[in-house]
Amino acid sequence: MQNINRTDYWQKIYQQKSSDSVSWYQQQASGSFQLIKKSASCLTDPVIDIGSGASVLVDQLVDAGFSQLSILDISAAALQISKHRLAGACKDIEWLVDDVTQFTPSRKYRVWHDRAVFHFLTIEQDRRAYVAALKQALMPGGYAVIATFSIGGPNQCSGLPTVQYDADKICMALGDGFTLLDQMTENHITPAQSTQSFSYFRLKKNS
Repeated sequence: MQNINRTDYWQKIYQQKSSDSVSWYQQQASGSFQLIKKSASCLTDPVIDIGSGASVLVDQLVDAGFSQLSILDISAAALQISKHRLAGACKDIEWLVDDVTQFTPSRKYRVWHDRAVFHFLTIEQDRRAYVAALKQALMPGGYAVIATFSIGGPNQCSGLPTVQYDADKICMALGDGFTLLDQMTENHITPAQSTQSFSYFRLKKNS
């Protein structure tokens, strides 16, 4: 993401396109939801969704009874779409407009979820900032659920370059302090009917 203003870029995406037409749109965020449920010990565990955009994942978590949700995105327009869709059900959700590479968590979380943010960080400095925020945000023994394009998957998305990951590469990027527990692959069908290969990784922060 060199030479662009990230906030302006993503704000325009959500102002100019409908939320169900972007390539990462899902009718149900099944993979993410399953891994978050597997990681949470109870419905009161604090969960943060990084780069939520206008994803329906938050709806699924609310419907399942999760009561301590923080939803972070760089685009205020994206979060406004989710707030409008959820209506009264969003009153207890913490909404955070921030760039994850500049995010300073004010609390600890049991689960950190990210689908399709980390693979946009093509600069090492940004990846380091992301990992620093992740480590600061997660409580000891907490879980990171991170989904990226798989090796051999798309090398760009929404006009921006991406980095593809497998298990070894994600562990190397996150560095010491995490244990990989689960990995799964998902063939995501975009609204334009193309296929994108995603890899989901569930990691535990070492105590």
